[in-house]
Amino acid sequence: MNTIPILNIAQFDKEESLDNFYSNDLKKHLQKNAEIFHKPHKHDFFLCVLFLKGSGRHEIDFNLYKIEPGSVFFLMPGQTHYWKFDDDPEGYIFFHSQEFYELFFLNRKPQQFPFYYTFSNPPYLTVTPSKRSVLEAYFREIYEEYQRAPMYHIQKIASLVNLVYIELSRLYVTEEVSNRALSPTYLQTLAALEKLIAASYKVEKSAKFYANKLGFTTKHLNRITKTTLNKTTTELITERLILEAKRLIVHSENPLSHIAEELGYEDYAYFSRVFKQKTNTTPLTFKKDYRLLKQG
Repeated sequence: MNTIPILNIAQFDKEESLDNFYSNDLKKHLQKNAEIFHKPHKHDFFLCVLFLKGSGRHEIDFNLYKIEPGSVFFLMPGQTHYWKFDDDPEGYIFFHSQEFYELFFLNRKPQQFPFYYTFSNPPYLTVTPSKRSVLEAYFREIYEEYQRAPMYHIQKIASLVNLVYIELSRLYVTEEVSNRALSPTYLQTLAALEKLIAASYKVEKSAKFYANKLGFTTKHLNRITKTTLNKTTTELITERLILEAKRLIVHSENPLSHIAEELGYEDYAYFSRVFKQKTNTTPLTFKKDYRLLKQG
């Protein structure tokens, strides 16, 4: 039913790439993949890109972000996105799998970094010129190591990626959030909750179901989600459902009533009311408006 293509690392520079890592000069990457980047698609890996020049827009899960020099974007597996450029961009890009990071940093995951905590966190950052030069040097060195493949290049790439993430995390996290010192246990629970919601939201829409599955009371699970994201469990469930609804509405040719059924709503009128309550528009109007936006 969902027609959004899902890309994997092996599709990029197949002859030269590592099984679970890829890096390139951004201009070269876009030239090689000119048939892909301007169309909505998903990845099954983590993606990080630094823009040094260029302008345009980047749509990620139906949210539009401005592209400008200093823009950094972080995408997690499963997010839908596409690029539209007004001026030719320059910069660097790298992808990696979950396994790539965990292989070199035992008992650590990419999700330890704030931009990968949760899908609810903004997937972008704008870096000032003074900080940009530091990041540019790291990104360039990752690209050069990947291209030359000298001795121990995989180990060095992993270390450089970790340094990039550390530098970006310091820029990404505001002082207010930093002072909150989020509990690692809370973050682990949040990651488990999002994974469970992704697997079950079409049939289970009750906060109590997810709390029971995770071994918490509904009240305690809400305390965790409010502390980490300032949202309730029910809000997270509904956000995931609405996101999938948007994807199916614009990327499939199925009737809206069938999409409602796919998402667990036998009554289309009720589904339409839920959708409008959360988006301020009906499914049909959303579909028409999105197509006009894509044409613009």
